[in-house]
Amino acid sequence: MPHPLAPPLLTGNRRALARAITLTESTRPDHEAEAQALLAEVLPHAGKSVRVGLTGVPGVGKSTFIEALGTYLADAGHRVAVLAVDPSSARTGGSIMGDKTRMPRLTVHPNAYIRPSPSGGTLGGVARRTREAITLCEAAGYDVLLVETVGVGQSETQVAAMTDLFVLLTLPNAGDELQGIKRGIMEMSDLCVVNKADTDPKAATRAQTELTMALKLLTPKGAPWRPRALQASALTGEGIGQVWEAVGAYRQAVDVPTKRRAQTAVWFDELLREAAWRAFQAGVDGEKLRALRAEVLAGTLTPVQGVRALLSPTP
Repeated sequence: MPHPLAPPLLTGNRRALARAITLTESTRPDHEAEAQALLAEVLPHAGKSVRVGLTGVPGVGKSTFIEALGTYLADAGHRVAVLAVDPSSARTGGSIMGDKTRMPRLTVHPNAYIRPSPSGGTLGGVARRTREAITLCEAAGYDVLLVETVGVGQSETQVAAMTDLFVLLTLPNAGDELQGIKRGIMEMSDLCVVNKADTDPKAATRAQTELTMALKLLTPKGAPWRPRALQASALTGEGIGQVWEAVGAYRQAVDVPTKRRAQTAVWFDELLREAAWRAFQAGVDGEKLRALRAEVLAGTLTPVQGVRALLSPTP
């Protein structure tokens, strides 16, 4: 018996897609089971899109850049889905979800779909079910997926584990801000784009040169793709076409199917660890755990000793 959301979803119905993503984001056990059944049904229709992850320093204009790139592609006939992740409040768990207001042209474009989602405290700059949302958007016929992360940080690179290409946006006068970007995110970047290049062309050219040199040093010899640094202006549209050309060049140079299989293996291992942790919590001796935690907090046991004592068989 097919899931009622599957037929309209596969025809590209936006309402069905929105309901399907909401279903995958639910933490109710019955909803999780229903969502996985739906995903299994539409999975054969997914996997045919170009997946691009984007992150950047504060104030770089991620949403404006994504709107410029998305509109450029949608006008060219592509069906573009934007998965924008908003940070969740540590106090209330809520999110502002303002991405649609920052992309007014793309929001109303008939070839585009924008889905803001709360990070829900998930590390890596993505939402808990971003991978599932990617699958659903592909099944609905969207051939370009743009995944916007929360922002630059040490854990933002997780988006690189679910996209084909990882784009780092920076500013013409990044200066010390660029120095603050951890080496890890530079190593994960397949493309660096100096946005707002129109505001200071000389500084943009200088930043592009510095990024090109840094990427050369960080790229291992024999890599199938040499990361590039480009300039663009989301406001004027200058350089947006060149960015998309670089995406195409990357996909020709890199074995994307093999990369995606490796990403799926990582995803499976992550879910396995999560399931194993839940199973452990369900079967652990609560009284013993509380007693050992108290000893650790009192300083009579080190945390390592406490964990070992918890895992050791009870005589």
